[in-house]
Amino acid sequence: MQPRNMSMSGVVDLAAVKAAGEAKAKAEQARAEAARHGGAGAVPPSALVIDVDEAGFEREVIERSAEVPVVLDFWAEWCQPCKQLGPLLERLAVEYNGRFLLAKIDVDANQLLMQQFGIQGIPAVFAVVAGQALPLFQGAAPEAQIRQTLDQLVQVAEQRFGLTGLTVDPDAEGAEGAAAAAAPARPAGPYDALLEAAAQALDANDFGGAIQAYKNVLVDDPANPEAKLGLAQAELLGRVRDMDPQAVRKAAADDPTDVQAQLAAADLDLVGGHVEDAFGRLVETVRRTGGEDRDTARLRLLELFEVIGSDDPRVTAARQALARVLF
Repeated sequence: MQPRNMSMSGVVDLAAVKAAGEAKAKAEQARAEAARHGGAGAVPPSALVIDVDEAGFEREVIERSAEVPVVLDFWAEWCQPCKQLGPLLERLAVEYNGRFLLAKIDVDANQLLMQQFGIQGIPAVFAVVAGQALPLFQGAAPEAQIRQTLDQLVQVAEQRFGLTGLTVDPDAEGAEGAAAAAAPARPAGPYDALLEAAAQALDANDFGGAIQAYKNVLVDDPANPEAKLGLAQAELLGRVRDMDPQAVRKAAADDPTDVQAQLAAADLDLVGGHVEDAFGRLVETVRRTGGEDRDTARLRLLELFEVIGSDDPRVTAARQALARVLF
């Protein structure tokens, strides 16, 4: 198990792009499935605080962060400040009524997670939103400061990713286990095997295999959202895998009229988390070019839109900017 999507250093992180897109696609599938069955079910207040270990991190944190912001509380039994902060976070999780999920991680039992998050001391609190990890604070901070941080987290999750949280029903407390046991399994979709093969290829850095698997789905179902997103990701990851970032950026800076250099730099911008820079670079390339070069830059920009998602406000703004230079 390896937690993914921790783009906190600002450097190129291919796993971050891939896992964020996977989380986004899973969220879209979950919302569509819930809508077909009359909406998502409510959870009891006790389900807002969970214990997570390395084995369950992908399922309980990465995947669930596509539905609700997940706050990570790294703690240990011997840590006295943890004993003050932990109950406060648990109380706030219930008070915020599903706007975030609290995941508690015992660092003594999960040293790998502690190392991968770069934690130097505890308590340490992080958040994962739509697969993206970000540090919140370290130490037993005052409640007012914690509330302010959580308010900002909830606002960003809702405005940027459309995550409105979980529906909480106090009356569901006793019925949760029985309902889960009685719930029928979701039938396998017609493309589940191909999509799973594509995901496994991505995990193995077999971008060519992933691209072909996604294309196989799109042949029969051109509008399949997971395949469209996965194809855009796989193609992007394949392009940047062997790039020399320093050389690419120098080439783009030395010759703003070199379309291929600008395309490569935009790819690096995107996987490095500089989404607006990537979009702005390509919009400007479209503006200053014509003919085949212009169309090449425009199509690459549309591909990068697929990676981020059409509902992202940065995509909306870039579409408007593109329209202004085209028409």
